[in-house]
Amino acid sequence: MRKDGDLNKFVLIAGLLIGLPLGLGAFTFHYAAGTSYLSNDPKACVNCHVMRTQYDGWMKSSHHTVTCNDCHVPNENILLKFIAKGENGYHHSKGFTLEDFHEPIMIKQKNSQILQDNCLRCHGDFVHEIVSGSTTDKNAIRCVHCHRTVGHGG
Repeated sequence: MRKDGDLNKFVLIAGLLIGLPLGLGAFTFHYAAGTSYLSNDPKACVNCHVMRTQYDGWMKSSHHTVTCNDCHVPNENILLKFIAKGENGYHHSKGFTLEDFHEPIMIKQKNSQILQDNCLRCHGDFVHEIVSGSTTDKNAIRCVHCHRTVGHGG
């Protein structure tokens, strides 16, 4: 038979092991304005000061009327959109917290393909002949090869 003291110790230890990480995670999520990343507001991208240059460039760019999500996350499926936002959020928070990201910030191959697909989603009718195969051929020319400063200015 257990003693009440043993049960109290177990409850205390279990509460600490569960509550401490949960509390720290909730505090960090709140401190980092985590819910803002669920929105479509480009200001969420400037929650981290590292993105200020990209945000300021976007404000002056020809694409300032579209949001970050219009270019940087899949738009054809809401599930894929939130998966991409979650993956990017993890990589960004890890990189910015540990300060182990590449300077200047560089897009990953997977996100580069999302960007290419979104360029073609908006401008595909106009550039179809120029970028034929760009959605399937990894060696095809990318829109940003010539239009590197379109989204974030010069």
